Amino acid sequence: MQDSQLVDPFGRRITYLRLSVTDRCDFRCTYCMSEDMVFAPRAQILTLEELYAVADAFISLGVRRIRVTGGEPLVRKGLPSLLARLGTREELEDLAITTNGSQLHSMATTLREAGVRRLNISLDSLKPERFAEFTRRDKLDQVLDGIEAARQAGFKRIKINSVIQKGRNDDEVADLVAFAVARGLDISFIEEMPLGSVSSHQREITFCSSEEVRERIEQRYQLVRSNHATGGPSRYWQVAGSETQVGFISPHSNNFCGSCNRVRVTAEGKLVLCLGDEGALDLKSLIRRHPGDSERLRDALMTALQLKPEKHHFRTDEQVQVVRFMSMTGG
Repeated sequence: MQDSQLVDPFGRRITYLRLSVTDRCDFRCTYCMSEDMVFAPRAQILTLEELYAVADAFISLGVRRIRVTGGEPLVRKGLPSLLARLGTREELEDLAITTNGSQLHSMATTLREAGVRRLNISLDSLKPERFAEFTRRDKLDQVLDGIEAARQAGFKRIKINSVIQKGRNDDEVADLVAFAVARGLDISFIEEMPLGSVSSHQREITFCSSEEVRERIEQRYQLVRSNHATGGPSRYWQVAGSETQVGFISPHSNNFCGSCNRVRVTAEGKLVLCLGDEGALDLKSLIRRHPGDSERLRDALMTALQLKPEKHHFRTDEQVQVVRFMSMTGG
């Protein structure tokens, strides 16, 4: 395969696109959005055809992995048709989705047939009341049913994503690993990122480092260094005696910017070069001014890459560093 033509000023080649298809979600996770979230008018959201045009431009420039995100991507009407088009692209090494799992009970087989290869499913607690506190929705059983439906649909790699907060769910770390091991799933633990203003907790108090999480796991399980890689920022260990890979995403304690290979496009068509930076290029205006002009779009992407910052500067002792919520960026 040809090397990516998307190269930033620091020599990093972009091969991974996170493509948000909606800013809407049927949950209201406390670290991701506010309860009274105001969503973008539908006219401001990229159409399915425009989303494909963006993906096509990135693929033609050497992107080999696409992760479809939201909000909650599975609430986007017509999504399977977009996935089916992407699923036929032989250049792609991986087509994946990050979901809260609420719709998987009815959509898992459809996603598999469309060509989706991997699923990341958010799950921060196995306790119904606590799950409801995190998501502001009492739907744990629905998510657990969705995870089982995904397993039955035949996905080879299913990964649980858990944001761990001290004093809120850090006591469940080993139980979450046990849940994954029992079902042949992988799991990644994520340090909370300071995106958007939250009122449910104080980030400097609830911050739980990957090292602390790993220590909790090792009280029950033996972890062995792993070479497992998915193209994302996780550093993996394997649970001894199982197939389960345990990943750690550590934007604070183990900055992964030096090997960054990804950019994000929001549902409104904004190219976000760094999760920790407010700068963005408006692709939607370009696409709608010049519909069908793929060369112009590719040129814009290559030019924009020259503005990608070297690294983010997340800190745990400040309430808000990036105003936009995670749900607006697409994970």
